[in-house]
Amino acid sequence: MSALAPEVTASLRSVVKRYGRGHTAFTALKGIDLDVRRGELTLLMGPSGSGKTTLISILGCLLKPTEGSVEICGDRVDLLSERQLPAVRIRRIGFVFQTFNLLQSLNAIENVEVALALGGVRRRKARHAAASLLASMGLEGKERQLPEDLSGGEKQRVAIARALATDPPLLLADEPTAALDTGTGRQVIGLLRDHAHQGAAVVVVTHDVRLESLADRIVRLEDGRLAG
Repeated sequence: MSALAPEVTASLRSVVKRYGRGHTAFTALKGIDLDVRRGELTLLMGPSGSGKTTLISILGCLLKPTEGSVEICGDRVDLLSERQLPAVRIRRIGFVFQTFNLLQSLNAIENVEVALALGGVRRRKARHAAASLLASMGLEGKERQLPEDLSGGEKQRVAIARALATDPPLLLADEPTAALDTGTGRQVIGLLRDHAHQGAAVVVVTHDVRLESLADRIVRLEDGRLAG
């Protein structure tokens, strides 16, 4: 049975993450307690090496904690096997990356359709849903273009459409504006904030202090610990 409050989508309790063993061991996270709530755009900020990427990877079920518990939508995902975790990622978590991670041989609409197919959506329905998502991102008319023919901002909007394709309750973005100019970066964060305000929990890792005014909440990491 879930111990999460209705508005909490993900929860970390006493999370520790160590890499290596013995004298070479390094502790990246040192007892993190964090709730990620639906309806909020949360910025995760901190200097390089503070543990941001490790934290978001644990939230995304890409890494398991060395100690502590992780709940996503009420389930203890840290207790799941490696075989069980892909289903959690497909159904409950969307990812947006700094480098876009688009499939270069597929056009824009096909990149979005891939996520829908993994979620079990049939081809005709997936094509319609992908087209609607791209249109909502301001990419109508760009559906047949390959990634190499899109601007950085357009690629990131395709990546966001793909991440939103299965309507995940938790959306994680790792430096999604790092390769973009200021105006385009603010547009991208605006799209993510809109998704949060429609009921999802959205966490964005960023170094860009110019984005702070767009956040509902700011969480700061320093040396593997929550600051403040």
